[in-house]
This record gives sequence, C-alpha cells and structure tokens, in this order.
Amino acid sequence: MEDSAAVAGLLWDRWLPSSVQSLVAEALPQGLSDARVLAVWLAAVHDIGKATPAFACQVDSLADRMRDEGLEMKTRRQFGTDRKLAAHGLAGQALLTEWLEESHGWTGRQAAQFGVVVGGHHGVPPDHHQLKDLYDRPDLLRTPGSSEAAWREVQESLLSACADVFGAAGRLQEWRAVRLPQPVQVLLSALVIVADWIASNPELFPYFPQAAAQTESARVAAAWLGLQLPPPWEAGEPADDVAGLFASRFDFPEGAGVRPVQEAVARLARTMPQPGLLVVEAPMGEGKTEAALAAAEILAARSGAGGVFFALPTMATGNAMFSRVVRWLKRLPAEEGARVSVQLAHSKAALNEAFAGLERASRQALRAVDADGGSEDFRPGVVRGDASAELVAHQWLRGRKKAMLSSFVAGTVDQLLFMGLKSRHLALRHLAIAGKVVVIDEAHAYDAYMNVYLDRVLSWLGAYGVPVVVLSATLPASRRQELAEAYAGAGAAGFGALGEQDAYPLVTAVAAGHGPVVDAPGASGREGRVELERLDDDLELLAGRLEEELEGGGCVLVVRNTVKRVLATAQLLRDRLGDAHVTVAHSAFVDLDRAENDKALVDMFGPPETSKGRRPAKHVVVASQVAEQSLDVDFDLLVSDLCPIDLLLQRMGRLHRHQRGVKESDRPERLRVARCLVTGADWSEPVPVPVRGSVAVYGAYALLRSAAVLVRHVEGERRPVRLPQDISVLVQSAYGPEPAWSGPWVAAVDAARLKHEAHRADQMERAGHFRLGEVGRVGRPLLGWVAAGVGDADDSRAGRAQVRDSRESLEVLVVQRRQDGSLATLPWLGEGRGGLELAVDQVPSPRAAKTAAASGLRLPRQFSDPTVMDRAIAELEQFYVEAWQRKDSPWLAGQLILVLDGDCQCQLAGYALRYSRRDGLEVTRA
Repeated sequence: MEDSAAVAGLLWDRWLPSSVQSLVAEALPQGLSDARVLAVWLAAVHDIGKATPAFACQVDSLADRMRDEGLEMKTRRQFGTDRKLAAHGLAGQALLTEWLEESHGWTGRQAAQFGVVVGGHHGVPPDHHQLKDLYDRPDLLRTPGSSEAAWREVQESLLSACADVFGAAGRLQEWRAVRLPQPVQVLLSALVIVADWIASNPELFPYFPQAAAQTESARVAAAWLGLQLPPPWEAGEPADDVAGLFASRFDFPEGAGVRPVQEAVARLARTMPQPGLLVVEAPMGEGKTEAALAAAEILAARSGAGGVFFALPTMATGNAMFSRVVRWLKRLPAEEGARVSVQLAHSKAALNEAFAGLERASRQALRAVDADGGSEDFRPGVVRGDASAELVAHQWLRGRKKAMLSSFVAGTVDQLLFMGLKSRHLALRHLAIAGKVVVIDEAHAYDAYMNVYLDRVLSWLGAYGVPVVVLSATLPASRRQELAEAYAGAGAAGFGALGEQDAYPLVTAVAAGHGPVVDAPGASGREGRVELERLDDDLELLAGRLEEELEGGGCVLVVRNTVKRVLATAQLLRDRLGDAHVTVAHSAFVDLDRAENDKALVDMFGPPETSKGRRPAKHVVVASQVAEQSLDVDFDLLVSDLCPIDLLLQRMGRLHRHQRGVKESDRPERLRVARCLVTGADWSEPVPVPVRGSVAVYGAYALLRSAAVLVRHVEGERRPVRLPQDISVLVQSAYGPEPAWSGPWVAAVDAARLKHEAHRADQMERAGHFRLGEVGRVGRPLLGWVAAGVGDADDSRAGRAQVRDSRESLEVLVVQRRQDGSLATLPWLGEGRGGLELAVDQVPSPRAAKTAAASGLRLPRQFSDPTVMDRAIAELEQFYVEAWQRKDSPWLAGQLILVLDGDCQCQLAGYALRYSRRDGLEVTRA
C-alpha cells in the first residue's frame, strides 16, 4: 500500500502532464491539492481486496499464520472455482464502497464512482452482475461466525489507516458531494494501474531488500532512481512570429516562406478561445505536416499537454513520420538536461532502423539502486540532437500496453481507434492519449467502418479537452461536419454550416462551448492544370498510346486498382518498351523489398534537387494505391484506373508535382502539359462500366459518382482540372447531394446506391458491436464500461481487423530453401542481408533472424476467406523449427514461415505462389 501510494505521488508530481492534472482537479472542491490526495489514496487502497478469505487462502503457510491470529478461512480447495467470484479488484471495490457508506455516510452511487477505480485496476471495471454475484457470497469477503468481526476489523483498520496516512480522512466529508465525470474516473483508474505495475516490479521494489532497515522514503527514492522515467514535455508558448517559428523548426527550400495555410493554422491555434479541434484541408504540397507540428507546439503550451501522437494510415507512412517527428523534436527548445520519451507505435516498430537505434542507445537496467549513490550508472543512453532535450526510447515504456504512454508517438491510426474499442486496460490507452496533442493525417483515407470508431474516439477526446489536428487534402464537407460534431459532443449546435462550406483551402476551428470558426487562407500561389482524357480499358491500346507519348522520352505513372492489373499491365509494357523501362510498385512485396521500392521511387522521381542525375530519360512505373500518398514523386504523365474522385485527385498530386525548368522546359516537349488518362472502365456505354476489380475494391456507387463529376472535364469543352481550385468542388460534388440523374444514369445509380447504402449500414452495425459507449453523464460510475468487449486489443492482424473493415489478414515471413536443403533469407536483399543462413538446429544469428523478421508479407485477400485461411495456417504450421521458438529467438518465435523453393515458388491452400524481386508475389490457382 505504501509503495503504490508513493509511486502514485511521484507519477503525479513528475510524470503526469498538467493537462491531465487539471482535468481531475476541475472535478474536486480544492482543485489540484484534492486531486493529488485522491490519486494517492486510491492507489494506496487499490489492493484492499487482498484482505479477504478468498485471496488469503492461496498460500497455506501464510494462511495458517492468519488463522493463528483469528482470521479463519476455508482452504483454497474448499473454495474451489467460487474464488473467481471475488477477484481482488472486485472485492476491493465492494469493501471500499461499503466502508464509505457505513463509516462516512456516502450513498451507493457516490461511493461507486470512487470504488470503481479500485475495481478496475486489473483492466476491466466490474459490471452490476459481477457485484451482485459477489454480494450473494459474503463468505468470500469475510468468514461467517466468530472470525467475521476480526476480518471486518482488519479491513476497516487498513482503510482508515490509508485515509489518515495519505490525507483523505479530512476530505471524505466534502468529497461526498463530488460527481466525478467519467473521463476523470478513467484517468484515475489508469494512474492507479501504472502505479501498481511499477510498485509490483520486484526489480524496482525487491521483496527482500538488502537493507532491511531501509525507510519507505529511501526505498521509493531508490526505485524511482532506478526507473528513470522521463518527465512529460513542457511546451512553452513560442515567442517567435509565425515566420520565425517555422524557420526555427523546419527546413524550407531557399526562397520559400510560410504558406498561407500554415499561417492560418498557427494563428487559429493561438487565438481560438481554448485548445480544441483544428481541421486543415489543403492541397498536396502545402506543408500540412509542418503546420500540424507547429500547431501542436502552440496547443500543448496552451493546454498543458505533455506530448504529441501522430496517427498515420499505414506502417510505411508511420515510419516516415517518425523520422520527421524526431527531426522536429531536436529543434524544440528545452532546458538543459531535459529528457523526453519517444515511440514508434506499430507491430513492426522494432524493424525500423531509426527507432531500433534509439532503443539500443536507451537500453537500461531497471533495478532499485542506492539513492545516495547518484544516478549516472543507471541513466539510459540517449540520442542528442541540436537542442538540449534528450530523446529516450525508455525500456519500461515498451510493449503493446505501455508504448503509447511515451510523450511523443508516431504510429498507425489503429492505435488511436483502439481508444474506441472495448478492450482490457482501455483506461491506459485513454490516459496515454488524454495527455497529448493528437494529429490525424490523411483523414480522407478512412472508410465508414473506421469512421464509426474515429467519431466515438473524437467524442472522448473532446470530453478530455485534448487538442486535435485533422489533416486532409480531399475531405467531403459532410465529413468535416461529422468530425466537428463528434468532437463537440452531444447537444452541440451550429455546425450545419460546416457541411455547406465549399472554400478551399479551409481551416476549421472548434473549441468547447463555442461555435465553429472557419478561415479560408488561399493556396500558396502555384497553380496547376490537368487535362483529362478517357482511355478504353485495353492493354494493347494503352501500350500503343504510351509508345507514342514516350517517343521523346518521359516518366509515366500508371496506377491500377488491383495488384493483378498491375502485373498484367507491367508484363505487356515490358514486352513493348523493354524490361529496363518498366518497374512495378504494390503492396505484395516483403517489407524490405517494399521499403527499397519506395526509396528507389523517391530517388529517381523525387524533387529535382534530390533526383538530379538519377531521373531516367524514359520510364514507366506501374503501381497500385501505394503511389497515392506519402511519396514525394513527380511524373510527366499519369494513367489511372477510375477510382473515387478524392483518390484520383491524390494520384494527380504525383503529376507535375515539382517545377522542372521554366514553363516545364526540362520535361519532354510532348509532356510539358500535365495530362491524366482515365481508364479502367468501358466508356462506350451510355453509363460507364467500371472493371470488376475496381468495383470489388471501391463499390460501383463511388465509381459512378466519380465518373459523373468528371464528365465536364472529358466531354464537350473538356475543361482542365484546376489545382487547387477545383479540388473541393469535385469532392463536394461527388460526395454531396446527388444531382438530378437523367436517362440511363437513373437506373444504374439507383442500383449502385442501394448496394452502397446496404454495405454502409452493415459496416456501421458491425463496427458498433465492440465500440465503446458514449461519454456517460457526470457522476455515473464506470460499471460495465468495457463489458462484452474483445479482451486484449493489440496491433496484431486480429486487432487491426477489429477497427478496420477487413477480414483478418494472414501475414507470413518469407524465406528460401536452397538447393542443399538449408534455409536462408532471400538472396537479393541489400546491405549484406541476402542469403544469410537460418540454422534449424540452433537459434539463428541475430542478423539472419532479424532479416527474416523484416521479410514479412501480407498474403492477398484470397487468403482472408475463413476456409482458405484455416487451411493455409494448418499447412504453414507443418513447418515448425523448435529452436526458433525459444525465448532467445524473439524475431522468429510464433511466426508463420512461408518457405519458397530454389525458384522462389511454393503451393499453399490450393494456390500457386511465385515471388520475385521484380514483381513481388503472384498468386494463381494451383
């Protein structure tokens, strides 16, 4: 009890962001002083449920000592499985609430909102049924008969002592009138969990300390010194004007200044009535990321947030953002000796070299130390940047339940959506995010299923007062309104106009208790025009057209909606243009190959200052959706399958992205005008007929709405698409109210709409099964908060499937069996990682094992069918290497291994698989 209380006090004083402290303090009569006392007291009493017969009977020798003192109890065997009815967290809640009612005159509801913190300290707050079952078995709390009074005396003595020693005794009378908001109950629960985990760590708090006479204060000081937990970030209000702020935090090309969008975001972050939600809609290349980080610094200073979480749509974008966040961190001002914790949060973070290097430098032994001996020997290694703050990937802040508690985190949006998923230890995730500024990138990339979770998460973030910055290049006005209303919470009014706002770029600010404010700052100045043309879906026709377009050289991007179409297109273009002039990029590559593909694309087709000398004279890249976002690449001509209009605009962002010479004079003469050929549909029909693969991915309704808004750009006057002026017009037309359809469009759109609405309703219903409830009214206890949840939620294939509208995907590690029968990593992998032997009679070398772990491949959608998946898993599990399952082989233990033969082929679940460095994975029916 003393250890947990002391740790809670240290966490409050030295680790908890001031924004979280303030939220708890607002609910209590004496503010911050009350809040600290309450947190410490609840941590002290959280294990009171262990002072019960149901718990104490577990170790015979210790139970006998208690019996000798008059505390009679059954044996563990006599209790049997009934002991589960009195789990010590649940029992603790019952004892605490009973004590508050009987000894201090509280009502049951008043006591429950405090007692539930104790009841939920193992990750799941109890529900009413569990409490009823416990109350029906009072013998689990106190043995009936002559020893019942002795049990009651022990329990009440412990509770009274905690109230006296930790300062709650004099506050309980006034706290009777307190109505704790549910967000405050969640935060207190999480703080108690963290304090419990630290105080229960025997490396920090040895069961048998060497210094038996060590005082409690010395014991705690030694443990805290050994833990070396970095404090929260304390942002100061930037003193510079907007231009000075951006110049000091980011690298700008020579002659470039702050863009209007960036200036508007920084201004609203400073002037909105209180930190809240900022929705930033601006075209690609306007510096939205830099604007978000600048806003995060300002909003953190105003709100007391202790860090930033940057949520990205994919692991690849998360990796890229992690490096950018680290560069930004190194430029933030900090006091000498300041330390902040950083984390890359997704399931493959350990394979990211930048993060792995930070982890190695921050390696630390957790143990209790001599508090008088100084801290140098126990201080984790650090990476020093240009600023004085030290960036630490702290050992204790690792793992799926604790990683988000770091101050600065870049990761996939799943980590944010998990905040809205009923799951064990959900309070920890809420605590982690409640103390940060949250940035949500590529908000247009999330479908209706994910948005069900995102909207619920935003409602909780609004209740916590968490500043949020949402970024998008192409956001429907209706979605903008939904985001704002979700954050503002139930009963919010005055947001209807947001659904009608068509200015672009646009920055929307939402502060609690105030109506939304919008700012239309204008674009940075450079405008583009893209001429559109329809092209029939015929590979021979496409190949002939590209031969014609590339007579004078040039670089072309062809974006297909399925991997199958990517590979078919690439094969024919190689036959016509030559192998050297065609490459592919899609998601069906192993992780290392895909990373190399992305790097090669940026090296060859990136900005002029970085790709100079490496840009080929003539080349075609055939890609899937991986080329839509997050790659700074620039092509002379674009060919795209018909897709939803917002995604088509994203693809257009890769066309003439950078200025190449005066009036594009450095491009081939034929390709100096930006053009996009739209294919992937039968354009000869009165209503376009998209190809089957595109319909399977996007649905016919979105594709037809997209085709309809493109009509004026491909027929009649064939008006070019103006960027950025037309972005919002096209997006709002495609996602807003339907036009008055005529002729054959009526029947086609009606049929597609019915399927779309049925699919959307199904998505929302399925997403609602495990979605967290709305923020409950003030004073309502968290009983049953995550009842009927998913259990543990983590960043695994099963976890991601809960918050994304996808069947559970199957991921494998790809290795090769050589001619001599030995196993090795794929032979072509760079940096000396190719062909490394993977021993089967012992643990493989760390380098070989890590390389194999970095050769992960997500199998395509055929393998997500439950029947096919079960068969595939059964076949994959036949390959089992015992030496790879050992604890000293963490890279390979528990992984599914796909073993390719010498020709990089194999069969799996009735399919023939072939893998190559050039084309990635190809799957055909066996």
